[in-house]
Amino acid sequence: MTTLDESRISSPESGLRDYIAAARNRIAGGELGTLPVILGLAVIWTVFQSLNPNFLTAQNLVNLSLQITATGTIAVGLFLVLLLGEIDLSAGSVSGLCAAILAVLTVKYDTGPVPALGAALAVGALVGAFQGSVFTRFGVPSFVVTLAGLIGWQGLQLHVLGTTGTINLRPGLITDLTSTFLPRPVGWALAVSVAALYAAVQLLERHQRRRAELPLRPGLETALSVGVLASVLLAVVAVLNQDRGVPLALLVFVGFVVFFDVLTQRTRYGQHILAVGGNAEAARRSGIHVARIRTSVFILSSVMAAAGGVLAASRLLAVGQSSGGGDVLLNAIAAVVIGGTSLFGGRGRAYSALLGVLVIGSISNGMDLLSLGSSVKYMITGCVLLGAVTLDSLARRGRQAHGRA
Repeated sequence: MTTLDESRISSPESGLRDYIAAARNRIAGGELGTLPVILGLAVIWTVFQSLNPNFLTAQNLVNLSLQITATGTIAVGLFLVLLLGEIDLSAGSVSGLCAAILAVLTVKYDTGPVPALGAALAVGALVGAFQGSVFTRFGVPSFVVTLAGLIGWQGLQLHVLGTTGTINLRPGLITDLTSTFLPRPVGWALAVSVAALYAAVQLLERHQRRRAELPLRPGLETALSVGVLASVLLAVVAVLNQDRGVPLALLVFVGFVVFFDVLTQRTRYGQHILAVGGNAEAARRSGIHVARIRTSVFILSSVMAAAGGVLAASRLLAVGQSSGGGDVLLNAIAAVVIGGTSLFGGRGRAYSALLGVLVIGSISNGMDLLSLGSSVKYMITGCVLLGAVTLDSLARRGRQAHGRA
């Protein structure tokens, strides 16, 4: 027997009405979601395409996808730290240190690429465990701990590299990470498979909620999400296949994004991270081991920084004294904030790293095509970051006002 609520949900007219009402309530409550980022990205792409017709060519978009993978991978780790309402200023230095260890092991000591890669990631984990322990056990603010790490790990990186300064990587597994592209049929098959898997997960979740007599997500919203994802995936593959194909490095980066989004949204561990970031004292009183959660997050952040350093070394085919330096850290932090993760903790999605790094990467790539100096690039990136933080603050104020109402 069909209940009244089920018939309303299955009705296209009521589904559209419910979807519009839910969207209006989210906006009124300050939940703008990814809309500002997507609109901003559209504006950026439109401007640069009008100034240089080569911007949206398949070749340049493949280059853009390779340029964002290292910074984006570091940003995924920083996303977890920002969920706690904390900061990790050492991520850039950790990426450079781990890349230096990888290069020294593979070039100077003829270590195989897999053991060297494992060693680099293990060092990242040890760094994160050390910084997280100092933060949780001694109560030193994360800003101070990781600021010290930014300086100290950079010094250790210079020590590891020694007098050589720069180490060129040999062709092999490490360099293949950013020089390998999926065959065109594999790219198409992957896009279709991911879209089909996402649709199956949504249908399964809907079926489980119906059986448990829980409120259902509007059917129109589910259909739109599946359709939008499928369209985006197919469009991306179509464009990239016009040049060299889907880069393996991009696949690795997106895989990290998906993994950590599922981790934070659909696991108990992820819910504990959000709870600690939202209110650490309330989380502690509910039985969550706050110190353990915080330390583990700093470990994950440093491991992702190490992975980002490996991808950067693979793309540049070398590791030097400047690896992990410059604007790497600032761009990674800016990417997460611009993508929509709150600086106040407890709110955000992993794909904010993907969207944010697309914005940062597009600005940098477009500036390079226009042969503009770094000064203009930094000023524009700073303005975009300030705008994103302002939106976050306004949205937070709107949620508080909506909650009081």
